[in-house]
Amino acid sequence: MNENMTTGVPHEQGSQWYDNEAGPLVRPYAMTGGRTKPGPTGVRFDLIALVTLDPAAPDADGTGLGPEHRTLVDLCRTETQSVAELAAGSDLPVGVIRVLLGDLLELGCVTVSRPVPPAQLPDERILREVIEGLRAL
Repeated sequence: MNENMTTGVPHEQGSQWYDNEAGPLVRPYAMTGGRTKPGPTGVRFDLIALVTLDPAAPDADGTGLGPEHRTLVDLCRTETQSVAELAAGSDLPVGVIRVLLGDLLELGCVTVSRPVPPAQLPDERILREVIEGLRAL
């Protein structure tokens, strides 16, 4: 590992600037191009929304995606991941993940299954009646 003569910031030979204590020295706004909302519609991804790599997706290398986008694609390649899991697996803030996922969604690289809102879930009383009816059979 070498040290930059002007800043004294350590970096790994041939890689991005890196600080052993702080990690990569790329700010979140640089990764998202200064954007804070995903896509032109401003879609918001819930932490438990499930992200799956679209089998018909264009090749991630050929779309001009940045390294953070490709990291998310690689994480989704093995299995479906929640937004929270992608944030943990990529070691990026959730806000950045949401913006990057908006890009991937617009490009058709991923599909997102959003959780059912609590208001649309069946009433607990109805579920209990169904269980009691099944037991009566």
